[in-house]
Amino acid sequence: MLHIMKRVLIWVLSLWSVVGVGLSRSQDGLKELKAKESWLSYLEKDAEAPGANPIMVPLTLIQGADSKGAVCLDGTLPGYHMDPGSGSGANSWLIELEGGGWCNNIKTCVFRKTTRRGSSKFMEKQINFTGLLSNKAEENPDFYNWNRIKLRYCDGASFAGDGQDEANQLYFRGQRIWSAAMEEFMARGMRNAEQALLSGCSAGGLASILHCDEFKDLFPKTTKVKCLSDAGLFLDATNVAGGRTLRDMYTGVVTLQGVQKNLPNTCTSQMDPTSCFFPQNLIANIKTPMFLLNAAYDAWQVQESLIPPSADPHGSWRDCKRDRSHCNSTQMQFLQDFRNQMLNAVNVFSKSNQNGVFINSCFAHCQSEKQDTWYENDSPRIGGKVCTIFIKVHRSVYFIPNFKFKCLLRLEYKVANRFSACMYGQNLYEYILCKFDFIINMQAIAVSVGDWFFDRTPLKAIDCPYPCDNTCHDVVFNDVTSTITISDQSTRLTFTLLNLLSAFLISLTCSKCTTEFQFGQ
Repeated sequence: MLHIMKRVLIWVLSLWSVVGVGLSRSQDGLKELKAKESWLSYLEKDAEAPGANPIMVPLTLIQGADSKGAVCLDGTLPGYHMDPGSGSGANSWLIELEGGGWCNNIKTCVFRKTTRRGSSKFMEKQINFTGLLSNKAEENPDFYNWNRIKLRYCDGASFAGDGQDEANQLYFRGQRIWSAAMEEFMARGMRNAEQALLSGCSAGGLASILHCDEFKDLFPKTTKVKCLSDAGLFLDATNVAGGRTLRDMYTGVVTLQGVQKNLPNTCTSQMDPTSCFFPQNLIANIKTPMFLLNAAYDAWQVQESLIPPSADPHGSWRDCKRDRSHCNSTQMQFLQDFRNQMLNAVNVFSKSNQNGVFINSCFAHCQSEKQDTWYENDSPRIGGKVCTIFIKVHRSVYFIPNFKFKCLLRLEYKVANRFSACMYGQNLYEYILCKFDFIINMQAIAVSVGDWFFDRTPLKAIDCPYPCDNTCHDVVFNDVTSTITISDQSTRLTFTLLNLLSAFLISLTCSKCTTEFQFGQ
């Protein structure tokens, strides 16, 4: 568990160290960011889990990209990591676009080019492939043997900018990096792909939305092409003070980096360029099948868009911002309104049969990259069918203090109500007939994405409002600059009966069912 906490800590600090720049209001912001970047580099050296044996994939620079003007913010070559496919996945390709915030003015972009998010000089020489990029069938059942590539992010505008600031030696070449990378991958065999998936997380998730149709156009019509956006549904939302923090930032990104010319004209012909950088104004017009994976209470947006320090100068949101269990009813309603805004944003998009949606009621961000949220026994889940069973429980069992009814099975479930309806059975003095409602066939994110991609089943999974989901791997901010706790409330797939009933094993395989079991002495 410690290594998972470290990984999430690294991820959060990564976001702070870049995105925090754009949202910072103080002159001391760069000093703070440099300190966080140094701490982040230290933690990364100790982030791997001993014995986990993740595949380490080396960095490859795109040679000749500079001749096309496709360079990072500081003018260095862009790079990627690739693990070749094998067997049935030899002609299948998965491209993941790295995330990591944006830079919206000269100051923040100058800082960014001194980090791995603005220069390949500072990129890791090799990285772990986990989650959607894992090469293990037990960790990544549908994509483990594909050609899997992670394209590094070093431009600061979601691979969409095209400009330059000569005075500060800044190169805004995200669009050119995208084009040079696609050309490189096609030359490495992607032109022969039978199926391809473009994915991305956070700023990379936004990039996968911006480039989805462009990606589809690279292939012949016979190639199966789809896109996945993880935590990329950034909303043009109002913060707690009534301002629009993210819109202000996006205005700077679009203007400074020359993004407007690369935005879809289906949007820019009707709206201003900044509005067309928001996914909510783009997704309904994307022609290529797309899957939106997002936490309804996206941890980054809650921290930096909805409740930035500038919008809460007196700290009235401080405790709620760190841990939603400390939110009062008014604050919780504000967060529920944000969820409602997200659901409204995907309303038209979700009506298309070709699209997929997985929006869980978690305080998380980027759930496809981390193994614990992508595909583990206790990873987040949504959905399932309600299965009602009636069980005759002996009175001596039912009246045991703190009795908890459990089953010993590999069953993805949660109990809606332990004794949603209990009544005396035919034998008034010996048995009580109890009704249990189980939710079965709840799917992990990996299974949901796979089912959608391979057309096994339509996938439109939208969770009930917080706090109903106990499978979340939430991030709790115990301190603004130090401790982060992983709140794992998930229910395990296997569970045991009380010792008194341990000899009885039940097999629950019902979908639409009412089944009666009898226990007792």
